[in-house]
Amino acid sequence: MSISNRKPGEKKEAPAEPLKRSIAGTMKAIARKQDLEVTFASDRPALMGDKARLPEPPRRLTSHDVAILRGNADAMALRLACHDTALHRRLAPDGQAARAVFDAVEQARVESIGSRRMKGVASNISAMLEDRYHRGGKYENISDRADAPLEDAIALLVRERLTGERPPPAATKIVELWRDFIEDRAGRDLDGLLKNIESQRDFARNIRELLSSLDMADESALNPEDDESQEENESQEDQQQGEGESEKEAQGDRAEVEVSEDASDEMEEGASEDADGPSGEMPEEADEADSQDAAESWRPPSRSNEPRGPDYKAFTNRFDEVIHAEDLCDSDELTRLRAYLDKQLAHLQGVVGRLANRLQRRLMAQQNRSWEFDLEEGTLDPARLPRIVMDPFQPLSFKQEQDTNFRDTVVTLLLDNSGSMRGRPITVAATCADILARTLERCGVKVEILGFTTRAWKGGQARESWLQSNKPANPGRLNDLRHIIYKSADAPWRRARKNLGLMMREGLLKENIDGEALDWAHKRLLGRPEQRRILMVISDGAPVDDSTLSVNPGNYLERHLRFVIEEIETRSPVELIAIGIGHDVTRYYRRAVTIVDAEELGGVMTEKLAELFEENQTPTGRAPQRRAFA
Repeated sequence: MSISNRKPGEKKEAPAEPLKRSIAGTMKAIARKQDLEVTFASDRPALMGDKARLPEPPRRLTSHDVAILRGNADAMALRLACHDTALHRRLAPDGQAARAVFDAVEQARVESIGSRRMKGVASNISAMLEDRYHRGGKYENISDRADAPLEDAIALLVRERLTGERPPPAATKIVELWRDFIEDRAGRDLDGLLKNIESQRDFARNIRELLSSLDMADESALNPEDDESQEENESQEDQQQGEGESEKEAQGDRAEVEVSEDASDEMEEGASEDADGPSGEMPEEADEADSQDAAESWRPPSRSNEPRGPDYKAFTNRFDEVIHAEDLCDSDELTRLRAYLDKQLAHLQGVVGRLANRLQRRLMAQQNRSWEFDLEEGTLDPARLPRIVMDPFQPLSFKQEQDTNFRDTVVTLLLDNSGSMRGRPITVAATCADILARTLERCGVKVEILGFTTRAWKGGQARESWLQSNKPANPGRLNDLRHIIYKSADAPWRRARKNLGLMMREGLLKENIDGEALDWAHKRLLGRPEQRRILMVISDGAPVDDSTLSVNPGNYLERHLRFVIEEIETRSPVELIAIGIGHDVTRYYRRAVTIVDAEELGGVMTEKLAELFEENQTPTGRAPQRRAFA
């Protein structure tokens, strides 16, 4: 006979709630941040500022599931405790490939600090890494360096040097393919890392030397004199700070983890049940390191000396496609997918609907005020009737409705359809796009909804053609583009409504090549007759295509994206705005906003559209001055 301590009418607590509380408490203890906000969701793990999002535990937990979940939590907490974002941003290299290595190795450093101090943390992080590289099985049978990310190999070798832990079995192939190359060129640099593990600044200098040994250093190498003077200035500032702030300010110079015995004991505990259960995450879902750095509002210096657009090319365009959503599956399947989308976010439709109605009221209020009076021709003004009766030839007795800033407007919503958007983000994005399209259509604003992805993982037919051509050097883009038209600007909303359900189709979301997608959407807008054209991009990460990046420079896709953005922002009449979901897009776009949770998307989209429509416009429809959204 079991005895319950629950009060009458009190709901039974979910089995995973004690584990969630334990993990949240441990994170706050390690990070030394009692105000840390910890949430659990089906989305991928992310850390932004003082908000951490962890995977929702599966219903039937195993001890392995608990270890993976704790590993994600420990990694985030250690980053908060041992990492100075401003210092990292200041010391990071400019090149995309070098930056990727620099970021990955810094994360390996903070995780190694915790692993060296606590065996429980070491075990949890090992489980997390094994799960990360095992998911999808794409690294276990590789035989070519082109398929093995260099930054992952270096980070795992650094972890091996700092902790003595061998790479997880699922990542063994990655390390072994690169080990001889890295050891021959930078083995001495790796050996010297352990002595500086506690100092982020000194460790970063060692990594810059390691990048030089690997011929990955850029022209913006560290200047010792500037760095020393900067240290002196910082030390003077630190001396002037109060004792209460000294710990926070010194975190970048001497990052240490101090965890109480209670917290250590708590980390060792695991809630386990003998049952098999799903991991709660989809296979092949990208685990990007930049989700840890998403809170960094950083825009790298404009690299005016770099070659910009002309050096970007596609190996072949034969297999690319621009396709309407209804041509990718039959009508019955679209109807089923649309019903699934509505069911998934029934509660969100009410929230976003209220926001959309608020946007509509603001736009309609502007319409009601857009009349010009005292004209010599136009519509007779009833208020001037006495004047007409007294003198039929009295001029200035007419009025005329003016075109509002948004009446002759078209808005394009360009949605990232990459694999990392799978799950909650793409579901929310589809619902918000649907509701906003309906709202803007009521206000006389035409809306186009587009999506972009690739036809295959890791290259497709374009890569096959390259292989058959004996792998010529510098082939350019090596994947087959898929650009999807969910709703054209002239199509009524009711006819295109069910097309958005296509985003729920399994297997649709793959790689993302943002630069060409943005250029495609921009060119479609330039062909529109409307006076004002707005392009809103919704994405959750930088451009990624493994096939292309494996045989081209590491910043190949990103550099092209920056070029396209600069062309639109400086030379085009199109107004460009971006929303990043869990990813800092302000480093690419002048007008941008970043959100932590996909649930915030509806409110941000409506607010930013309202701000655009309410701005004072020049005759060309462009804002006289651009500003970045906070």
